Amino acid sequence: MLVGSGVELILIGGVAGFAHGSARLTQDIDFVYRRNEENLMRLAEALKPHHPYLRGAPPGLPFKFDAETLKRGLNFTLTSDLGDIDLLGEVTGGGTYEDLAPQCEKLDVYGQPVLCLTLPLLIATKRAAGRPKDFEAIAELEALEEERRATGDL
Repeated sequence: MLVGSGVELILIGGVAGFAHGSARLTQDIDFVYRRNEENLMRLAEALKPHHPYLRGAPPGLPFKFDAETLKRGLNFTLTSDLGDIDLLGEVTGGGTYEDLAPQCEKLDVYGQPVLCLTLPLLIATKRAAGRPKDFEAIAELEALEEERRATGDL
């Protein structure tokens, strides 16, 4: 949906871990998105049919999801017809889309090529976030990283 619409984004978080071989389940999908005007418009148009709404906000709160809203904000935790989506203009321990993109790799995620944090960068951003659930995931991700090093895949 977002990938096929030309939106420039980077997969991070639990689904990125899954793309690298993690067995951990996650309840949402997290992206770092490029914040130029064209991409904000593409992102808003791609998500609009799926009724994005601020996760945790009371029902009926006026919320217009469009390029202007994205421009005025930075990080958005949304619920939608597709499920929960976190859109991050900047990620702790990694920076912006422009900072991260040169360090990313394309991975196949559910049959779609998606720009994704590398395994070492995913570990670094989880460590920088410092949340208990991230620390729990780091051990498995480090084991995957060690296994790839041993087989020459990293």
